[in-house]
Amino acid sequence: MTLPLTGPSLSPKSGRPPRQVVIFLHGLGADGDDLIGLAPYFAEVLPEAEFLSPHAPYPCDMAPYGRQWFSLQDFSHDAMLRGLTGVKPVFDSYLDAVLESRGLTDADLALVGFSQGTMLSLHGTLRRSRPIAALLGFSGMLVAPDRLMAEIAVRPPVMLIHGDQDPVVPFAAMDLANRALEALAVPVISLARPGLGHSIDDEGLVRGIGFVAEALGKKQA
Repeated sequence: MTLPLTGPSLSPKSGRPPRQVVIFLHGLGADGDDLIGLAPYFAEVLPEAEFLSPHAPYPCDMAPYGRQWFSLQDFSHDAMLRGLTGVKPVFDSYLDAVLESRGLTDADLALVGFSQGTMLSLHGTLRRSRPIAALLGFSGMLVAPDRLMAEIAVRPPVMLIHGDQDPVVPFAAMDLANRALEALAVPVISLARPGLGHSIDDEGLVRGIGFVAEALGKKQA
């Protein structure tokens, strides 16, 4: 089966066919190579998982390099919502193709997003017909939470991690997302990282790995 997106991957550490899949969704101006370096750390506690880090489908329109899931030249919620709505069919097709080709289900899938990848993860997975195992989002935001009340279809466990010195996506976005998700009965955990900018630090990574591992039925060594 041909996947609608391509990018780097890491096979299960066990050497056997995957029993879970973890997909990394990168931020604006990056590509799949940006986050695949995190895969070996996850693999230490998820030896049966395959890790995929697809390149976003569009060239970045704010830099001469990198990719984007949708344009962020207009940072208004209406514009971002249009972008997310436009890319969601690509997102869904990719997840469906990955799972079908491996004989797995949404219950075997975890997403790890960063920045724009977190925006897409939150928008897309809460509107899928079946819940994924876990959604880990770094430095992102929940776009148009007012629309979610009418459109939410599933409630997978979510963990949000955000640096309180983020100059790109406001730190306050984490609390806004947390409150919106709690109001809709989505199981959500938030973790603030003091002094951290628009990045992932060691503590956030360790806590995030533990969250994903627990959701996929594993225990961290």
